[in-house]
Amino acid sequence: MRLRTYLLLANFISVGFILFSLFYVYDHMKLTFDDFVLLSSVTVGASLLSFIIHFIVMHPVQKSLRLITHQAKRISVGDFQGEVPDIGPKEFKALAIQFNEMNKKLDESFQKIKQTESSRRELVANVSHDLRTPLASIQSFVEALQDDVIQDKNKMNEYLNTIQLETKRLGNLIDDLFHLSRLDAGADKFEPEPSFIDHIIIETLQGFAIQFEDKELDISVIMPDNLPRLNMMPHKIIRVLQNLIGNAIRHSPKGGEIELTVQNIDDKKVLVSVKDQGDGLPAEEIEKVFERFYRTDKSRNRYSGGSGLGLAIAKGIIDLHGGDMGVDTQEGKGSRFWFTLLKN
Repeated sequence: MRLRTYLLLANFISVGFILFSLFYVYDHMKLTFDDFVLLSSVTVGASLLSFIIHFIVMHPVQKSLRLITHQAKRISVGDFQGEVPDIGPKEFKALAIQFNEMNKKLDESFQKIKQTESSRRELVANVSHDLRTPLASIQSFVEALQDDVIQDKNKMNEYLNTIQLETKRLGNLIDDLFHLSRLDAGADKFEPEPSFIDHIIIETLQGFAIQFEDKELDISVIMPDNLPRLNMMPHKIIRVLQNLIGNAIRHSPKGGEIELTVQNIDDKKVLVSVKDQGDGLPAEEIEKVFERFYRTDKSRNRYSGGSGLGLAIAKGIIDLHGGDMGVDTQEGKGSRFWFTLLKN
């Protein structure tokens, strides 16, 4: 039974009870016939007017319910574009506002699901490509060695070195995928150890000494004295710094300079940045640079660049620490990648 029928039935029963009571009273008032007819006519007329007013008053309520029902049917088939107008009684206006808010959130969730599915397909395609190529290379070199095609010892050592290099790249890619999957699944719990960021930076830079020397790069480190301990997981922050410094080295010209800066933002946060003198990023690529498998230089591959997962992992680590991560860049003038950490 529809709501309108319920309300009409309730109104009919109420009016019927009132009419019965009035006619009973009229019958016992010893009224003249004319007076009885007059009062009865007025009572019946008032009852009919009550039904008419009921229909008029219920019309906006019925309209609101129809609109909400119609929009609910649209949502059920995946159409989140419409809105329910906030008309009718106060309660129905509030219901319409809440319904529209729910519709908006459902639309956002649906779009995120579609984006996630698209990212998943792209991830599978990229992983397949990045795994297939080195595996095919390893297979061809191994077959050549097994078939005794290579007789020259130097050439054989070259093949073995290539196999070792490809195996290392595969290991790095699998390691990146493992870390990324743990971050996505929330498997990495935030277990901070209050640590000094300058110690972490020195330890990280020592691992790049040979690369700095090979490319004749200068490294400038700027940080204030007496930095407080930061609330962080040291091994995770080392991974972030390794990625940012490695990218800066890769994109810096020979003989250039890399600037690593630490500065206090306020009483709660510290900002760490790595600036290079590379080509910078086009404006349209800034928002995409932290996406998985995104490579800013389309000509880059796994030989000239990384897996395309490094910045995505770095951002996931900083998110885990409750910090922010971003990039300031200008095409032709280098890039400055930065992140924030909370003080202990």
